[in-house]
Amino acid sequence: MSIKLQRQSHLFGQSLRTPPKDAESVSHKYLAQAGFINQLASGIFSLLPLGYRVHKKIENIIREEMESLGAQEILLPSLQPRTLWEESGRFNSMDPPLFVVKDRHGKELALGSTHEEVITDLARNYLSTYKQLPVSIFQIQTKFRNEQRATGGLLRVREFVMKDLYSFHETEDDLVRFYGEVKQAYVRLFGRCGLEVIPIEAQSGTIGGAVSHEFALVAETGEDTVARCPECGYASNVEVTGEDKECPKCKTEMEFKSCIENGHIFQLGMKYSQAMHAEFTKSNGTKQPFIMGCYGIGVGRLLAGVVEASHDEKGIIWPASVAPFDIHLLSLRGGKEAEDMAKELSEKGMEVLFDDREDASAGEKFADSELIGIPVQVIVGEKGVKEGKIEVRQRAKLKEGTKVSISADEIINYYRKQTAR
Repeated sequence: MSIKLQRQSHLFGQSLRTPPKDAESVSHKYLAQAGFINQLASGIFSLLPLGYRVHKKIENIIREEMESLGAQEILLPSLQPRTLWEESGRFNSMDPPLFVVKDRHGKELALGSTHEEVITDLARNYLSTYKQLPVSIFQIQTKFRNEQRATGGLLRVREFVMKDLYSFHETEDDLVRFYGEVKQAYVRLFGRCGLEVIPIEAQSGTIGGAVSHEFALVAETGEDTVARCPECGYASNVEVTGEDKECPKCKTEMEFKSCIENGHIFQLGMKYSQAMHAEFTKSNGTKQPFIMGCYGIGVGRLLAGVVEASHDEKGIIWPASVAPFDIHLLSLRGGKEAEDMAKELSEKGMEVLFDDREDASAGEKFADSELIGIPVQVIVGEKGVKEGKIEVRQRAKLKEGTKVSISADEIINYYRKQTAR
C-alpha cells in the first residue's frame, strides 16, 4: 500500500539545539530535543507528530495482545460522579488525590485516574449470570493523576494515556488462570517494544487486592528499586521485601537494581464488587459478588521506557516495531534522484521521513537523524548518484554503513534484514 511521503521541511515540531534545562531523565532530554514531545505545563505534554506515531504503534501492539486474550475494547468517560467513588470508599483516600471539578449545578465530578468504579458499575448493569463469565474488557484512554511533583518527562505526569484491562470471574481459580495469561501477554508485548522486563511482586496501594505484580525495566535512571535473586529468579519491589538482603524463597543474597515500573496488574478479588453490590447469579441460584482483576500499562511511560533502554550519546535508537518511520532518507545534494527514491520507497509501502531541507547542512542532517533514531538511514549524495550507488546505515551501528546499487527493492531488503528480530 502506498504511504504518503513525509517531508522533513514540513514536519511539525523541529529538533532543538539543546534539550530543555529542566529535563532530568534521558528520555525527557531526547524526546523533547528531537521534537517528539512539548511540555505545556508541569507534568502535561503535547505529543508532536513524531511522538504520536510512536505512541500509536505502541497502542496497536498493546491492543493486539489484549485482543489475543479475548478481551473486548470499550471507551469509558473521564468525568466520573463523586457518588461512585463514595460507594467504593476511595473518594478521599486515593493517592495521589483525585482531581475534582464542579459542574454548573454544583455537583462534584472526579477526573478519572483509574476506572475500577466505572467498570464495576457497568458490570452490575450488564452482567447478571455465571453463564456470561468470565469476561474481560479493556480501554486505551486518558487518565489524570494529581501528582505533587511531576518529573522525568513522560515517566511521571499529570495527564496520560493508559491501557486498563478489567476481568470478571466466577471463581478465584479462574482469576488466577487469567492473571497468569495476562502476565505472559505483558512480557510478550514489552518484548515486541524492544524491552526486557522483570515481573516482580509489588504492593497494591490504593488500587487494592491481595496479589499484584509490577513489570520492572532495569535502568540507572529508575526511581524504584528491584530486589532480585540470582539463584532462583524471585524478584520484588523493595517496598515488599524491605532491605532484607536474603531471598525469602531460597535464602540467597539478593541483588538490588534501579528500575522503571512499566506496568502493574492486580488480583482485586471482591474489593469493588462487594462495596458496590455488583453481583451475579450462580448455577445454584444464589447471588455472589464478582471476582475481579485489573491490569494497567501507561502508554507514554512505556514510550519513555523504550528510550531509557535504547539510546546512545547521539540520541534515540528506536526498535523497528515502534519507530516513527522505517527509513530516514537524507538528501545530500541528491537532487531528483533523492526525491524519486523517497517517493518510490513510499509507494512500495515503506514509512519514509525525507530530509529534503535545503537550508540544513550535511552535518545538521546527520545530527538530527542520529537524534531522532529511525532504524535505517539512506544517504543519497552527489557522489553516490554519479557512481550509481547510495549508502545505507543501521542506526544502531552507524559505522557499519554499506553501499548498495540505487534500487528501492535493495533498500527494502536491507531494511528487512537489519530490523528482523
